[in-house]
Amino acid sequence: MNDTKEKILDAAERLIGEQGYAATSLRQVIAAAGVNLAAVHYHFGSKEELLDAVVVRKAVPVNEARLARLDRVEAEAGSGPLDVEKVLESFFIPAAEMARRSPEFVRLIGRMLTEGMMPRIVERHFQAAGLRFVNALRRATPELPQEELMWRIHFTVGAMAHAVCGVPIFPRMAGDPADLEPRMKRLVTFLGAGFRAAATAGEEK
Repeated sequence: MNDTKEKILDAAERLIGEQGYAATSLRQVIAAAGVNLAAVHYHFGSKEELLDAVVVRKAVPVNEARLARLDRVEAEAGSGPLDVEKVLESFFIPAAEMARRSPEFVRLIGRMLTEGMMPRIVERHFQAAGLRFVNALRRATPELPQEELMWRIHFTVGAMAHAVCGVPIFPRMAGDPADLEPRMKRLVTFLGAGFRAAATAGEEK
């Protein structure tokens, strides 16, 4: 990737994370990147395409790492059931590693959540990998009705976003904000128990 394109992506990632997508203009991006407007249109075409490029830059390696981990978990299980904690670790750990390397991108994702843009982001950039994990969790928890499973996955994604992006409510929980591994281990333990819990009363298969 050439230097001009990287400068634009870096500036967009930082500004959108700080201000939000709606409040960030292309003129602000080019001023921060030190390039002209023609460069943005040449490389990305529009503000929406620029956002997609910012997300793709981090989403592709995260998705690849997640699927590589899941491949190993499935290979180890063979034809047997999958371990729900190992499936969750495959999903969480690459995200935590990316968050540690790229705090600016974490802020951007937080903005996407608050601005209601995550459904679009997920559909465009995380859906294919996400379906693999839905199927893996289905295999790990075959006793759960489909609707119950999907609600638990919905809660799981929210919990992960809060664990990665959110500031702990209680100050004594804060620890080192750059060290996400302990949070992920606690989250896997918590959610593993949640996935193995009996279906909510009234649910039917």
